Amino acid sequence: MANAYLQGVEISASQFLDIFHHYDNDGNGYIEGKELQNFIKELQQARKQAGLELTDKMKAFVEKYEQNADGKIGIIELAQILPTEENFLLFFRQQLKSCAEFMQAWRTYDADHSGYIEADELKNFLKDLLQRAKKPYDEKKLEEYTLTTLKIFDSNRDGKLCLSEMARLLPDQENFLLKFQDRNGYMDENELDALLKDLCLKNNKVLEVSKIPTYKSAIMALSDGGKLYRTELALVLCAEEM
Repeated sequence: MANAYLQGVEISASQFLDIFHHYDNDGNGYIEGKELQNFIKELQQARKQAGLELTDKMKAFVEKYEQNADGKIGIIELAQILPTEENFLLFFRQQLKSCAEFMQAWRTYDADHSGYIEADELKNFLKDLLQRAKKPYDEKKLEEYTLTTLKIFDSNRDGKLCLSEMARLLPDQENFLLKFQDRNGYMDENELDALLKDLCLKNNKVLEVSKIPTYKSAIMALSDGGKLYRTELALVLCAEEM
């Protein structure tokens, strides 16, 4: 089925998700190693069978990863390669370019301040993105985008997105939660200082650089022996006021 989808001139949101799950054999959220090599091989075969040339983005991708046994891509990187219909996933990336913009969007669309983006709130978010991009859509398509996005990012399958699930939309270099996911599980005072400086620089109407020591002192009061864990940081960043 995935091979047939890869032959398409345009891939729907649900087909895109099927492709990702097909090649992410171990379900860890990445296409990597042998999975990635299989994807590259089958992508080339599928395009050839359909009488289609590789796009420039596909060619660059193949050149970068074909001989790289340690290569790894996530779902956003895949969306940049494949001709996904309306490419709705990239709307997120275009709107959420930094952790400061991410937190602003979180506060806006978590309308009931529950600490989660639920299906209706996510639907409103996608609707706004489509309208800003002046992309045509109907209710059926909006519903498909909403359900597909939930399936992609709702890792615990509870029907809503928490902070860490939504943060997967950010570029790796902007993703403050990767400090928890990929390293030691907590943020220390120096890492918090760097995060606060970034937030101040990119959102200076709300946060003042001169007050960073005050912000840091208040936040570190929540820490456990100088270690600020994900739960404590989420409480601070998701608050209506900082």
